[in-house]
Amino acid sequence: MSSTPNAERKTLILTGASRGIGHATVKRFASAGWRVITCSRHAFPENCPWEMGPEDHIQVDLADPDDTLRAIGEMRRAARRRRILASARWSTTPASRPRATAALGCAPSTPRSTTGSTSSRSISSRPIMLARGLIEELERAKGAVVNVTSIAGGRVHPFAGAAYATSKAALAALTREMAIDFGPRGIRVNAISPGEIDTAILSPGTDRIVQEQIPLRRLGEPEEVAKAIYFLCTDQSSYVNGAELHINGGQHV
Repeated sequence: MSSTPNAERKTLILTGASRGIGHATVKRFASAGWRVITCSRHAFPENCPWEMGPEDHIQVDLADPDDTLRAIGEMRRAARRRRILASARWSTTPASRPRATAALGCAPSTPRSTTGSTSSRSISSRPIMLARGLIEELERAKGAVVNVTSIAGGRVHPFAGAAYATSKAALAALTREMAIDFGPRGIRVNAISPGEIDTAILSPGTDRIVQEQIPLRRLGEPEEVAKAIYFLCTDQSSYVNGAELHINGGQHV
C-alpha cells in the first residue's frame, strides 16, 4: 500500500462493492495506492482484507432516494479529496447547453426508476444523484465517473429480461448525456459494458453462450473488468469522454 498521506491520495467511491466485479475493483485500486470508499446495501464483511475497510464503508440502499441523499452526505465527509466516482450498479446549477432536462438540472426523482430485478432498481437516476451531490469534489479533483452498463443494454440476452435490459440501455444513454453536461467542468463520464464475466451471478447455460457467441471462447475475469475501470479513472484516458467500453471478448460484434 502507498504511504502517501490520506489527504493527498486519490480516492475511489465505489457503489455495488459487495461482490464479484466490485471486489476485484477494490483490490485493483487499493494495490495502486488509492483510498477506496465502498458503498453497498450490506454491512462491511469482516473477511475483506483491504485497508480501512470498515471505516471507509457506507451502507446504503440506492433504491431509496432519501437513503441515497443521506449517503452522499457521508461520502462528502468521509473523503477530503475526490478523484473519481465509479457507479458499479446501475448537483447544483443548470448545464451550459440550453436543454430543458440536462443531467445537471434533473430533479432527483427523474428519470423514474425501473421495476424488476434488484440489480436494476433506480439504475437511471442514481448516477445523476451521486454525481450532482459530489460535483464540487469531482470538479475540484478533475475526477471521472464510470457507469457499469451491460451487453444486455445493446442486444437481446437470453438471461436478462426486459426490465434489466431497458435499465442498462438507459444508463448507456445517460452516460452520453452526463459526458456533455459534466465535461465543461472537467469531469469525464464513461461507461463499461461487461459481457459474460466469471462471477456468482452467472446463469445456467452460460457455457453455451461462451462457445457459440464469444470469439475468445472463455469467460471474462472480474480482474479484467477492474483494469478497464482503472484505465477510465486515470490520466491514461484523459481525453476519453462519453465512451462505452465493451468488455466481452468480442461477443458484441
